Amino acid sequence: MPCKDSSSSLVIHLDADEKFKSYTYAKITCGQEIKEEAGLNQYFAGRALGDIVQIPFLQISNDLNAKNEESQFVLYLEWDALRCAIALFLGLEDKEIDTERCLITSIEYTDEGTEIAEVILPPKEMPKILPCSLADRR
Repeated sequence: MPCKDSSSSLVIHLDADEKFKSYTYAKITCGQEIKEEAGLNQYFAGRALGDIVQIPFLQISNDLNAKNEESQFVLYLEWDALRCAIALFLGLEDKEIDTERCLITSIEYTDEGTEIAEVILPPKEMPKILPCSLADRR
């Protein structure tokens, strides 16, 4: 299933204290639409953006119990896009986060919080998707 055939859109919603509230994510890949369903909204809710970009994919995959190849792939796409978007918004420079493929299209500030809209090009490299039996050994 892994492919990198199109860009994605991402809107990050922050609360009034600039803590993560939620996000919406959409990508068309291999003729199938992927939307945020991996559980990251609940997983990251209330966290500081700087903390979110530091959480490694393997930890999130294990915590959210992503067992099969498809769920790992979708989770990776969401995690990678969200981490890239946050890093760009915060102005972070990290050799492992490719912010050059992100473009902020708008930022809206209200009394309730902040909304950051971005377009994200596909990752240059897709992750190795490991069977659960091998992923657990890492």
